[in-house]
Amino acid sequence: MTEPRPRIAVVTFPGSNDDGDARLALDRLGAEPVALWHTATELPERVAGLVLPGGFSYGDYLRCGALARVAPVMDAVRRFASDGGPVLGICNGFQILCEAGLLPGVLRWNRQLEFLCADVTVVVESAATPFTESCDPGDELVIPIKHGEGNWVVDDELYGDVLAHGQVVLRYTEDVNGSRDRVAGVSNREGNVLGLMPHPEHAVDPLLGPTGGVPLLAGLIAAARGRVRADALARA
Repeated sequence: MTEPRPRIAVVTFPGSNDDGDARLALDRLGAEPVALWHTATELPERVAGLVLPGGFSYGDYLRCGALARVAPVMDAVRRFASDGGPVLGICNGFQILCEAGLLPGVLRWNRQLEFLCADVTVVVESAATPFTESCDPGDELVIPIKHGEGNWVVDDELYGDVLAHGQVVLRYTEDVNGSRDRVAGVSNREGNVLGLMPHPEHAVDPLLGPTGGVPLLAGLIAAARGRVRADALARA
């Protein structure tokens, strides 16, 4: 019997513009994407994974992600993450997760003070997350970026803590935007929350370009599927 597709919610904030692309990519890779509006206070039934997509939530007023972090839906996101649910923040989603305190550091203006849009290569630093489970450390993935504020900033003390707990998941092979030590993606200590600036949802179809986003999104889907199985066993 074919296993049902795991339901993964994609949050839409005012100003999100990659939510539709994220849903298309998840559908292509075997998930059931569910649209979730920012005013929701609970997750839809049977949701086993979450994506905070790219864009410009609330127009990036104050700071990128600063207003989205207090959106009603974020309490549900925090509960889901604290329960071990897989949460992926892409670009603006990464910014929101940092502002919300779910990930370390902050995202600031690129070193060039310019918006960047290009395919970049990232190296997998850690395979100890659901998102990179099918990868080996040292694997290289080509994924596009498109951001103005992708410079990950952290002080020395916190950076040492991040390194000690293996939370750096992806690094750029080159200094793309000034991000500390070329960090492109970080996780929480538990590994179930990942934020990254590159856009994996734009790298799943070989007809359109690189496919470096496939293992990351497939990892999210596999983690969501595992969560569905665990819930079914708990109810049995």
